[in-house]
Amino acid sequence: MPRYKLTIEYDGTPYAGWQRQPRQLTVQAVLEKAINRFCGAETRLITAGRTDAGVHAFAQIAHVDFEKTWQVDTVSNALNAYLLQAGERVSILHTEEVTHSFHARFSAIRRHYLYRILNRRAPPTLDARYVWWIPRVLDIEKMQKAACHLIGRHDFTTFRAVQCQAKSAIRTLDQLNIRINGQWVEILASAQSFLHHQIRSIAGSLAAVGWGDWTVDDLEAALEARDRARCAVVAPARGLYLVRVDYACK
Repeated sequence: MPRYKLTIEYDGTPYAGWQRQPRQLTVQAVLEKAINRFCGAETRLITAGRTDAGVHAFAQIAHVDFEKTWQVDTVSNALNAYLLQAGERVSILHTEEVTHSFHARFSAIRRHYLYRILNRRAPPTLDARYVWWIPRVLDIEKMQKAACHLIGRHDFTTFRAVQCQAKSAIRTLDQLNIRINGQWVEILASAQSFLHHQIRSIAGSLAAVGWGDWTVDDLEAALEARDRARCAVVAPARGLYLVRVDYACK
């Protein structure tokens, strides 16, 4: 059975996350429905990571095994036609035939996320569904200083959801940078894997430092406490984007 790697873009606003759920509209469900219409078979997609409800993706990765070989452009064009016809906010950016040594989840060596904050007095209109609006002035220098304490290998219990199913809260955060472009504040995070709500929890705590409710020392103490109750506000899902997934091989 030939295997295909799909690069997928989606607006997470109308979906209850990536993962298929009973009686819920999810990204996985609408994609698998389109695949079924295309090839006439019930096929399960395997993804690089399950994004939460309301989280967006510039380049989510999934793989699918078909019973026959198709031209890659045929796969992309057919799936996009079905998705467009159904009014879904999901698009196949690229299709590539890969070997069975490729696995969308287990072959991934790094995942890159972006969290977007609109830091201005006026509320958003065009971007209301795609950004966290913070009208209070943020101190970006203090936020970056605090972020540096989170880079590396740590127990991130404070910054993961209570319902997180990971066996361990220990993760290695390779990058946590904050950049500013006019009224936009962007938090960029990279790691091999993340805990449930980890990035949103970190973004909310960094924002608390930025608007002055927390000090840099408060964030460091929260990390060391290994206590979910010590986390600041959890940033809303609408500001989070899966940007890219890196692989060592195809």
